[in-house]
Amino acid sequence: MRNVPIFSAPAKLNLMLHIVGRRADDYHELQTVFQLIDLCDRLEIRVREDGAIVRPKGPAGVGESEDLAVRAARALQKETGTTLGAEISIKKSIPMGGGLGGGSSDAATTLLALNTLWRTQLTSEQIAAIGVKIGADVPVFLAGRSAWAEGVGERLTPVSLGADSWYVVLFPGVEVPTAAVFQAAELTRNSPPTTMRGFLETGGRNDCEAVVRAQFPAVAEALDWLARHAPARLTGTGSCVFAKFARSEDAERIAARVPDQWRAFVARGLDQSPLLEELARCSES
Repeated sequence: MRNVPIFSAPAKLNLMLHIVGRRADDYHELQTVFQLIDLCDRLEIRVREDGAIVRPKGPAGVGESEDLAVRAARALQKETGTTLGAEISIKKSIPMGGGLGGGSSDAATTLLALNTLWRTQLTSEQIAAIGVKIGADVPVFLAGRSAWAEGVGERLTPVSLGADSWYVVLFPGVEVPTAAVFQAAELTRNSPPTTMRGFLETGGRNDCEAVVRAQFPAVAEALDWLARHAPARLTGTGSCVFAKFARSEDAERIAARVPDQWRAFVARGLDQSPLLEELARCSES
């Protein structure tokens, strides 16, 4: 019996997040740096001949029709007209609502994996056009590389951030809804535009951090705790906070001290998603 392929869906960190404007459609213009990390969900995807798309296993509390991976599969099926279906089982490791992009990464992995498994042969541009309608963070996971991003996060320039950086990531146990952050009246929406060079020189900041701090005391507490050990920052519009370390030993040492009420992860920075190699092997088999 042929093995069912398993694909990685990596998390991301926003090393900085500046909001430089608001568009007429109410979407925000952003500048951000996406750092992929080796904290991954795993997706087992089996092709079905009957055209059905089902999810036997997935994130707790998320209905099948609401799951971004299922939505991605159905969007690809509709776009290509394929008569094939899929059985998608998701083993979650990335916390939901933490700003790590887990749902978007699951969707991107589903699109790329099924484009290979179904042999639908869409181009990367065609897949990206589907992905951006599913979620603003989907494009970076489709590209599969750490990147400087602008627009709503879809204009990407790959960057090499080095694979020798280590991060302690704390999940304080609360989910932060993105819409609530972007709708907050006090959110900064006019940061001066910067450049990748400017980020490397100053480190930037996360314009959403003040809003999340004020609305979610648990996040503020986690930020303050981690900041006592290293410069700490919020990622994206979620609840996870992180700090960077040069050595895995240093990151592990701090992670071991994290209070029991929080989940701690030690993750390595990636320039390239492991999914790219997995897809290449799948194409050859």
